[in-house]
Amino acid sequence: MTVKEARKIVQSFDERKKVTEDDVFMFTEAMNFLIEEEHDPRDMMWLGGYYYEIRKFDLALKYYEMAASYDHDPAYECLGYIWYYGRTGEKDYKKAYEYFSKLMKKGDPVATYKVADMYKNGYYVAKDQARYEQIIEDLFHKVSKMTNVFDPVPEVFTRLARIREDQGKKKEAVKLYRYSKDFLAQRITHNAFFGNLNIMKWLIDDLYELIDFDEDDFDFYDLYYLLKSPHKISFKYDGKTHDLESVMEGNDCTVCFDGKWFYTRDDFFKDGCIDDVKLTSIADDLYGFRVEA
Repeated sequence: MTVKEARKIVQSFDERKKVTEDDVFMFTEAMNFLIEEEHDPRDMMWLGGYYYEIRKFDLALKYYEMAASYDHDPAYECLGYIWYYGRTGEKDYKKAYEYFSKLMKKGDPVATYKVADMYKNGYYVAKDQARYEQIIEDLFHKVSKMTNVFDPVPEVFTRLARIREDQGKKKEAVKLYRYSKDFLAQRITHNAFFGNLNIMKWLIDDLYELIDFDEDDFDFYDLYYLLKSPHKISFKYDGKTHDLESVMEGNDCTVCFDGKWFYTRDDFFKDGCIDDVKLTSIADDLYGFRVEA
């Protein structure tokens, strides 16, 4: 295998909508070849990110640590997340704080709000709500003008929305949630990573704690609210009507979409498709949402 051949394999894999086990094998072989040949930490992060997304966190840790050995800043953020959430089975807030703090000193906004979270929760550092709020307030002014969908605008805005809610400023909180929802929806169109979907789910849950749900005016991501309880819903795509139903199973709802069952609303948003096209990638083209009697 040559570097050129390996790059072609990687590019082809990245462009595929559906992949086979053979595709995965060739992709990982090509990536490891490139890492051994070129020692580029961006390739290490790419492969680590692939493993993180499919929840093979031990392998993600291996490649993130490899990239960090080259003093590659993005690796520190990812390592912080692994230890903060205990992705490999063990939480280590000291390591998480050290990785996030290293980037916070360089002005990284993601690392900054994670350090803020540690002060809020008292993880490794003493709990300090006032310091948490001040960091988020300062960070809000920094990110509010950002426009790239991968900028951490929703992450900061939703944190500030919860602060505003606690301050009794309901209208400001609702405005922040709605802006975050629109911003995050565009990001998910490009990357339906489980972390982004979780942020959207929590955002929707929080938003509809503050306002009433309007069954005559809702969109795809508002389904997070409806699918928590039994409902029959329909919507259209390319002129065709599609049916969705949530049914109680124990304490939670299972979801049926066009005859296919999903264990949870999370599974529906992660895997729901029309003709092998993920719903999250065509969310803007779905219309005519209605709750059926």
